[in-house]
Amino acid sequence: MTLNEIRRLYRITKIQLEYGLDELLPDHHLTKYPRLFRKMLFWLRPKHQDKLLGDRLRLALQELGPVWIKFGQMMSTRRDLFPDHIADPLALLQDQVSPFDGRLAKQQIEQSLGGPVEQWFDDFDINPLASASIAQVHTATVKATGQEIVLKVIRPDIRPVIEADLKLMYRMAHIVAKLMPDARRLKPVEVIKEYESTLVHELDLRCEAANALQLRRNFLNSEDLYVPDVLMDFSSEHLMVSERIYGVQVSDIATLQTNGTNMKLLAEKGVTVFFTQVFRDSFFHADMHPGNVFVSHETPENPLWIGLDCGIVGTLNNEDKRYLAENFLAFFNRDYRRVAELHVDSGWVPIDTNVVDFESAIRTVCEPIFAKPLCEISFGHVLLNLFNTARRFNMEVQPQLVLLQKTLLYVEGLGRQLYPQLDLWETAKPFLEKWMLEQVGPKALLNAVKEKAPLWAEKLPELPELLYETLKRSRDMDQKVAHLYDSYALNKRKQAKGKFLFGIGATLVVCSAILQLSTNHWHSDLSMAGGVIGVLFWLASWKAYRH
Repeated sequence: MTLNEIRRLYRITKIQLEYGLDELLPDHHLTKYPRLFRKMLFWLRPKHQDKLLGDRLRLALQELGPVWIKFGQMMSTRRDLFPDHIADPLALLQDQVSPFDGRLAKQQIEQSLGGPVEQWFDDFDINPLASASIAQVHTATVKATGQEIVLKVIRPDIRPVIEADLKLMYRMAHIVAKLMPDARRLKPVEVIKEYESTLVHELDLRCEAANALQLRRNFLNSEDLYVPDVLMDFSSEHLMVSERIYGVQVSDIATLQTNGTNMKLLAEKGVTVFFTQVFRDSFFHADMHPGNVFVSHETPENPLWIGLDCGIVGTLNNEDKRYLAENFLAFFNRDYRRVAELHVDSGWVPIDTNVVDFESAIRTVCEPIFAKPLCEISFGHVLLNLFNTARRFNMEVQPQLVLLQKTLLYVEGLGRQLYPQLDLWETAKPFLEKWMLEQVGPKALLNAVKEKAPLWAEKLPELPELLYETLKRSRDMDQKVAHLYDSYALNKRKQAKGKFLFGIGATLVVCSAILQLSTNHWHSDLSMAGGVIGVLFWLASWKAYRH
């Protein structure tokens, strides 16, 4: 480790201990050495004992910076995994991160625009509307049109902090990869690399603007999801300008209920939006924590989701989508043999995995879960149990699925907050069955024909010439193959003749040697003649091999 990395590691340890986060260590024999190490750092004493553990955790993550804040955001949505006294304070990380000076934000905005804010905008509010871990949002109106907009600007000097933390994470990941027996399966370095990619994209607001426009096109005129428009003429690497929206934050359950929102339909729409993004578009919003999701005030009986902050998106290839859909449907139908086979076919577990044993292990884990009513089943718990089961069969972490898994946990967490009786399985199963039918049924064939028709029409005039060239090449290839076969057969005959002559020569030479040992004179003469003839046969065999 470099000196800067050691200094940063010490700071992380110092903040955690000053906020008393060592209380989170369970009372277990595996934590004996960490507890002993904590006692050795006697000069780092807790300084915030007047605050609750959840508040201390939130403040510590907030002080550590963006990488840790995003980890806290994920934790806040998993209320089936974390108790309320932990999840509630962490939810404040969504939109109550300490802002930086608005005057500094204005300077950065003007630097990106290339002139004073007043040249393009009116009513610029120096006080931020919201402050997140990486960027801050201010409001204004467009001078030319009067449109209400928001200006999102990157926090100053945030990149060096993120790079330092990521460098330290890489260092620790390499250590884990060397020391842990599960490192090949967990792929710690690849996971950090994937995480780095998402954070780097968040630091370039041009990426977020492009993502937002793509997501907006995918759900244009949809009654399920609305994505605000981006004003690309004003946007750049460190600034993004988009239309201002008004809605209720999805975590504000009381206001949603007061507004008469159909909570069941809202939760189900969240699940539908997720699966539509993943399986229809292969392009999904991968940061759907409560701070990025609002609900429109209008039509509460048919609620409309509003998606913000598209800095993190995920994509899947067709093979991954197919395996995921089949896995989900197999789980729904309790076809554990199919689940095991799909894991092997997709390469998620080694090819030599015993499918029967794997199926039995999956059934052992899943059957007690499915004994509950479907509305009480947490898909998060299913994933965790399956992960622990598959670990025994050397399942490797799939970096390309990390964002998908995180997003699914977000969606389930939000859905259960809105409507605790949400049946994720019942909502998702019809969608997946329809999607699978479109992939393998008659409609899939028709779509494939439609997709290829323009190419076929373009190539049709060339078909006779292509056919002629193909037949000509086939004829030439047949002649070459025949010539090669004749050469091969000739060589085989030569080798057979050479072996035969060599065998006769060897026999004659051996016999002549035996006769040479005899005391009879005529045997000696016969031996000499046999030896000469044997040598001649050898020469003949050598000539047969050469020609």
